[in-house]
Amino acid sequence: MKKCSAIILAAGEGKRMKSKHSKVSHKICGKPMVQYVVNSVKGAMIDDVAVVVGHRAEEVKGCIKGDVTFVLQEKQAGTGHAVMCCEQFLEGKKGTTLVLYGDTPLISKDTIKDLVAFHNENNFSSTVLTANFKDPAGYGRIVRDTSGNIQRIIEDKDATEKEREIKEINSGIYCFDTEELIDALKQLHNDNSQGEYYLTDTLGIIKRKGLKVGAFLVKDSDEVVGINSRIQLADVAGMIRAATVRKLMADGVTIIDPGAVYIDADVSVGMDTIIYPGTVIEGHTKIGEDCIIGPGARIVDSIIRDGVEINHSVVLQSEVKSNTHVGPFAYIRPESVIGENVKIGDFVEVKKSSVGSYTKVSHLTYIGDSEVGENVNFGCGTITVNYDGKKKNKTIIGDNAFIGCNTNLIAPVKVNDDSYIAAGSTITDEVPEGSLAIARERQTVKEGWVKKKNLERRKK
Repeated sequence: MKKCSAIILAAGEGKRMKSKHSKVSHKICGKPMVQYVVNSVKGAMIDDVAVVVGHRAEEVKGCIKGDVTFVLQEKQAGTGHAVMCCEQFLEGKKGTTLVLYGDTPLISKDTIKDLVAFHNENNFSSTVLTANFKDPAGYGRIVRDTSGNIQRIIEDKDATEKEREIKEINSGIYCFDTEELIDALKQLHNDNSQGEYYLTDTLGIIKRKGLKVGAFLVKDSDEVVGINSRIQLADVAGMIRAATVRKLMADGVTIIDPGAVYIDADVSVGMDTIIYPGTVIEGHTKIGEDCIIGPGARIVDSIIRDGVEINHSVVLQSEVKSNTHVGPFAYIRPESVIGENVKIGDFVEVKKSSVGSYTKVSHLTYIGDSEVGENVNFGCGTITVNYDGKKKNKTIIGDNAFIGCNTNLIAPVKVNDDSYIAAGSTITDEVPEGSLAIARERQTVKEGWVKKKNLERRKK
């Protein structure tokens, strides 16, 4: 098998995106669009990959994960010039070089494999991936001779009216014999309306040498759709979301309304979980089996174990263990771990804390920077007062503790196992094991006070 390398072109500004950011760094279902292309190339077993960067180069570099070589194109002067910048990357290489765009996130690893195999099996010096589009505006057209062979590729802006009627388009994805590509790049010129070096011109150079140029028609034209605007970004995101949802349902997940959920591409969900409308699941979230998620839930980069229910709540970068109920209207902030069979109820906020199994936090409570044991009961309106104006402090609550309603736990403080705190207390000192802590003033009653102060409240 011939050695195969890949060059991904990701240097363009993408003016039609109207953004301060690089076009290829815009996210689709949780990942930058260029990362989809990198993943497909790597998935096709091509490990020698160069990414050409230019506009906002450092931003593009920062959004790509995986072992790639970055090549800088300081001045964007066309696709041919971008590949010219890879001279050092290509030096001494033989075999096949694949060239792709960083703004075609739907390209699949299988299509890349098929393209490379077609190119090599037919001994082509260059092969272009083509597609039939109903509306080919903006794409280079494939001009064939009477025998059906590729004659040339004409850019949309340089095409005649008749040439613009051609439906077969150039996807911008090519295979080259590496040595022939290197030789053709040396012969490129920029004698065109844009003053740019077109990579498409290398095909004509190769043909004039009497070498074979092939065309591989992609089965699904959506795979080569490029993104140049926010509208196209949304359209492609919709395609990827739909594919993600279909795969989850095929794997045994019930999604009540597939069009009313937003699930990122890297999310995994276990069998017999039910996802209700209005749910957003982002990042590398992993959800177990037999869960009920939603309606109205948002989960980001979190681990949700089996049998969990999350209703109208937010979970960020945290773990929720099996058979726990969250919500409605709960907020679990990053770095929290919620144990098994826990109740996190309405208007409860948990921040950077661990909550032990069988604990109940039913409503209107804040737990921040805390370690909470097992089988603890929090009364309504409890607050761990973790911030003293300068730094955050820790609250530790042992197993089987009972925290009465409207309790303030002034951190740093420790409540030991099997202790009780009376409702309305403000606790500043450690509560010993098995004790009752009461921290409130003794009630005073002043009889006749309302009449004396003339503060009667009577209906008029």
